[in-house]
Amino acid sequence: MVKKVLVVDDEQSIVTLLQYNLQQSGYEVITAMDGEEGKNLALSENPDFIILDLMLPKLDGIDVCKQLRQQKVSTPILMLTAKDEEFDKVLGLELGADDYMTKPFSPREVIARVKAILRRIQVQPAMPGQLPADTEYIKISSLKIFPEHYEAYFDEELLELTPKEFELLLYLAKHKGRVLTRDQLLSAVWNYDFAGDTRIVDVHISHLREKIEQDSKKPTFIKTIRGLGYKMEEPKGE
Repeated sequence: MVKKVLVVDDEQSIVTLLQYNLQQSGYEVITAMDGEEGKNLALSENPDFIILDLMLPKLDGIDVCKQLRQQKVSTPILMLTAKDEEFDKVLGLELGADDYMTKPFSPREVIARVKAILRRIQVQPAMPGQLPADTEYIKISSLKIFPEHYEAYFDEELLELTPKEFELLLYLAKHKGRVLTRDQLLSAVWNYDFAGDTRIVDVHISHLREKIEQDSKKPTFIKTIRGLGYKMEEPKGE
């Protein structure tokens, strides 16, 4: 099945460059020249991947990303920007972007990133509660994680997770009981580009806690180990 990529950028030359190279690589491509149109297409066309510029007319990329995530759209988002500023990088990822590239870039590298992210999540979606009985999963109290299906359930309800949130949750669960430093998590889940920028880990941990903890301020699954990092635990009394 051909994957559909939405490209949102107000520079026609960039749109044309990405559209041509993505189509040459076998993707269907739809495009938008401003953030408002991009957001509407993301909601109506249900693309498999979104390439989103940061600086856009009508609605900037940060707001597009934020609004899509608020509406439970978990489509992978690759942010593009002409700025190489740490603030923009972290802010974009805080709001749910999955990856980040600065201009100028190589179309080949963009496509490599798109393929890598899609490959990690390219599984047949199952209807909630309809996974085969013999499907392998990791269980920690009321949390079930299905690695092969890129799905996680809490109290039998499907969690709305971005690809990076899922990968972080899975890595923590696979190493349950072990203290993992922020640098370890950064290397394992974001394996390039963000060396030393551990705030990205903290932000995604915060997002996960909001989704799996009864009280995100008093976490029972993902514990903070002061001065070191984080540890996934079985909640006490379970």
